[in-house]
Amino acid sequence: MTAGVAGRLSKERFGGGALLSRNQSLEEEFERAKAAVESDTEFWDKMQAEWEELARRNWLTENEQAQTPSSVSPHEKGYYFHTDNPYKDWPNAFEEGFRKSKEGDLPNAVLLLEGAILQDPQDSEAWQVLGTTQAENENEQAAIVSLQRCLELHPNNLQALMALAVSLTNTGMRQDACEALLCWLRHNSKYKHLLKGKRHLAGSPGSQRGMSRVSTVGSSQLLEVKELFLEAAQHNRDTDPDLQTGLGVLFNISAEFNKAVEAFNAALSVRPEDYLLWNRLGATLANGDRSEEAVEAYTRALELQPGFIRSRYNLGISCINLGAHREAASNFLTALSLQRKSRSRQLSHQVMSGNIWAALRIALSMMDQPELFQAANIGDLDLLMKAFNLDM
Repeated sequence: MTAGVAGRLSKERFGGGALLSRNQSLEEEFERAKAAVESDTEFWDKMQAEWEELARRNWLTENEQAQTPSSVSPHEKGYYFHTDNPYKDWPNAFEEGFRKSKEGDLPNAVLLLEGAILQDPQDSEAWQVLGTTQAENENEQAAIVSLQRCLELHPNNLQALMALAVSLTNTGMRQDACEALLCWLRHNSKYKHLLKGKRHLAGSPGSQRGMSRVSTVGSSQLLEVKELFLEAAQHNRDTDPDLQTGLGVLFNISAEFNKAVEAFNAALSVRPEDYLLWNRLGATLANGDRSEEAVEAYTRALELQPGFIRSRYNLGISCINLGAHREAASNFLTALSLQRKSRSRQLSHQVMSGNIWAALRIALSMMDQPELFQAANIGDLDLLMKAFNLDM
């Protein structure tokens, strides 16, 4: 929801794939994955919980198997930068990174934006754009850290607050998402008057206390926040797409998916070319068991922004839900190939998402082709791209 940032919303935000012991045979993994998907209706929720908990404990885990310990280093309150970044001293790194992000070249945009921040760690705008770009690139934890750093430097950045709310929702931190949306109202000159007498609701969005847990949002708090947003919408003569986005997030949190669809459609009536909104609509439709409609929304998002990694991933998930496993695998492979196309081939493994690899293994497990499942298990992207007749 991945987001504004891109983003999936809650249920669509899952890793897929099992966390298995190293000594388990490939054949056992293949059969277990296939059987689980076919027979266990709780499989997806279980996998989501496992992968999100792993990411919260150490969001670098998915990359560490493909890189040496010296390839990244901690910097700026929890964000990990690539030490061999070819753009670390690049002139006008922010401007070029911003342009690359808009063009959909997300891996190189991330490297350029990291370079800009290494040159000026106090650049709140660079942190914001890095956060939204990481969310589009299917790296939610990096997005959250980046957006938090932006808000430490610029607490009333409305775009960062809304983006953070989406990312927090994606990672199950619903209470913190509500707090971020309250802060969005509090800092918005059009709506801050609605919080008079209700200061007990406001909080610090995405605070460190919430980063190590999946927060649960109280029904009374969620209801109050939704009422504030609904009141704001009722007082508007014209549709505010940002306000409708916040409503869409809140309705996703409360699993009122039809209402969330209405909110995102309202936002799209004002911004019909906004690929982020199309992706959020797709995720909401998918979470409401409307996968065929979700495919249409994701397809529209990708027409507007072909390099949108998260929407490509989401499209693959909906294809799995519809039983179109080959199409799902093709979308996951396309997403991984896009992530790998960074300027530095040495960094190619670092920028590929473990979540996407895991979902790819699930799709392949349903196709009864163990040799392709094995290729995914060892990360042989070139072999898989060739097998699916995809451009490398």
